[in-house]
Amino acid sequence: YRHSTIGSMADLDAASLADVKQWFRDNYGPNNAVLVLAGDVNAASARPLVEKYFGDIKRGPVNEPAKAAVPTLTAPKTVVMKDRVAATSVSRYWPVPGLLDEQLVALDIGGSVLGGLSSSRLDNVLVRDEKIAVSVSAGMIPFQRVGLFTVSATVKPGVDPALVERRLDELVAQFVAEGPRPEEVTRAATTEVSGRIKGLEQVGGFGGKAVALAEGQVYSGDPLYYKKTLALYAQTSPAQVRQAMQQWLSRPPLKITLAPGEREAYQEAKGVAAAAPAKPAAKQQAQAAFKRQMPDVGQLAELDFPDVQHATLSNGVKVHYAQRTAVPAARIALSFDAGNAADPANARGTQALVLGLLDEGTATRSSVQIAEEQERLGATISASATIDRTNVTLSALTPNLEPSLDLLADVVQNPAFAQPEVERVKSQQLTAISQELKDPNGIATRTLPELLYGREHPYATSGSGDAAAVTRLGREDLLAFKESWIRPDNMEIFAVADVPLTELLPMLERRFGTWRATSAPKGVKSFAAAIPAARQRVVLIDRPGSPQSIIYGGLVTPLKGRDDLVDIISANDILGGNFLSRINMDLRETKGWSYGVRGTVQRGLEAVPFIISAPVQADRTGDSLAALMSNVREFVGGKGVTEAELSRTISNNVRSLPGSFETSAAVLNGMQTNVLYERPDNYYEMLADMYRGQTRERLDAAARRAINPNNFVWVVVGEAAKVQPQLAKLGLPVEVRAAEADAAPAATGAGQ
Repeated sequence: YRHSTIGSMADLDAASLADVKQWFRDNYGPNNAVLVLAGDVNAASARPLVEKYFGDIKRGPVNEPAKAAVPTLTAPKTVVMKDRVAATSVSRYWPVPGLLDEQLVALDIGGSVLGGLSSSRLDNVLVRDEKIAVSVSAGMIPFQRVGLFTVSATVKPGVDPALVERRLDELVAQFVAEGPRPEEVTRAATTEVSGRIKGLEQVGGFGGKAVALAEGQVYSGDPLYYKKTLALYAQTSPAQVRQAMQQWLSRPPLKITLAPGEREAYQEAKGVAAAAPAKPAAKQQAQAAFKRQMPDVGQLAELDFPDVQHATLSNGVKVHYAQRTAVPAARIALSFDAGNAADPANARGTQALVLGLLDEGTATRSSVQIAEEQERLGATISASATIDRTNVTLSALTPNLEPSLDLLADVVQNPAFAQPEVERVKSQQLTAISQELKDPNGIATRTLPELLYGREHPYATSGSGDAAAVTRLGREDLLAFKESWIRPDNMEIFAVADVPLTELLPMLERRFGTWRATSAPKGVKSFAAAIPAARQRVVLIDRPGSPQSIIYGGLVTPLKGRDDLVDIISANDILGGNFLSRINMDLRETKGWSYGVRGTVQRGLEAVPFIISAPVQADRTGDSLAALMSNVREFVGGKGVTEAELSRTISNNVRSLPGSFETSAAVLNGMQTNVLYERPDNYYEMLADMYRGQTRERLDAAARRAINPNNFVWVVVGEAAKVQPQLAKLGLPVEVRAAEADAAPAATGAGQ
């Protein structure tokens, strides 16, 4: 465990193709693998197929896992690092036992109580009470033989990091000495078990059934090991947690401080020549050498989207419901006609601050009480926004659904916006904005919308807001926004649960059917601001010292969100929408200039932009932008969709549909999307035939209508001294801008 998983550039540059092949032979033999089949399959039919396709693969070397004892430092070790971060962070690390150790659960629960839960010890003291940190964390990172226990705090800008370090160490020492209280252990265990139960709704994916079975077999030889782990969370006592903390966290830690500044030089990758495309004859020879015949694709089941039921509460709030019984859980979304577009043009970031404060205290519950109640119930309340809608979502276990809905109703209807909480959350938001201004992707995504739409347009927003505007916001501004937008006459409810609607509807009626809007006028979004005339140009944001450049390009298509976008989305799958797309295969696979390139059709109700994003080598910035422009121009010109691309895209889209809605979250999102764009409830069941009816001519026409190569605005974030001469060769107007100033707030109140 002495090196990171991704390795080092020195080792990677030194590795030969023979080294890579030998590594594969040594480690990836069938006798060192576990195969899990999960889903609509049974052992009787699966076993012969597994034997047929895998049974004749020769065994590889026997893999004997290395022994790895948990090391102990002889004394604390301190490392100071610098990078372009908005705030200093201080961290502590201890090696601890690994995945199969009997103390794993106790260590995990200890980390949750200390700094993992929203109501954690570190959150309550450093963030809420003393307000000297903007965020904290603690927890266990388990590997097979050893693990890593981490404790971290991000210092509030303006506060002395030494103070935060001292308080962090004092609180860790206090927790190690005292251990957790019984109710803290219960909340931590409930939160963990709740998350795992909800995760098992998936067949695959992280936390899904297949992964749970595979991990159990690989690490312990027992595919049902997850059940033993869940039982341990229910049985672990405060005394066991205290004993584990004292045994492992009383040892010398590794201390790392990450501070704002220029990071030290690091090893870059050696230049790699672009690979020449394989000749057809070579491809045929390689395929002939591979004797294993790929099976034909069988008859696939069509998507059966859950039946959607509709109802109305007594105050007129619409309810949309689908029943799913995979796990005993419910997901409820309160959807408001707001979104990032509801932000005032002169106060961008208002909505983000309002949403950040919803669960930070109500008229009858404090911030800590709300956090503790969620953890006790195994529930999660989260607030988020798209460009057109604002959602407050509850994820809850069905046995605890009633009290979870009580909490959701209180959070949405009665936020207190207490001044101390407003200042604290505002500081966190300003720190996040400051970090965006230091991150090249953040810089690009903050710059492009205003260039596309103009400053006054509702879509000219990054979501997190403008630092100066957020700084000015007061409690009255937040209350006014809430009363205009977060209100029952601006809301619809979407729900997916394992109980029938007849059981859920009375619960919703009691919490939301009696909710009445205030006399404040309901918010209205104005799209009167004209979108600027498109003109192709480059805006270069100077970020000295950047090891790579970020390219973002965009144009506003003539389309609207409720238009039929199926053909243009499929056309973009071929141009930039997936791994095999033209621009990704060109810049990543053929030229080797980028780790990944993507094109996206971003659907907004009032406008549909087409966006290309590409992180590229700094010394190939100009060449990469030229290649992107050439690919787009060729695609909408004389080199449109090929028959092979069409067939591949249709097959992929049709065959992936049935697995797209295995979770309640996916079903909930599908229901919301259908209502937003005024589509029928069975829209997703109709998609397969829409895909099958697509032709090359239709996709080409859709791309030509939507994408004008001469309308792109390109934002490039990189070192101007290196990049500007490259861009000058493209024949486009280039405007050079300095990056925005740091937005991190000065410290106020306690901890100055």
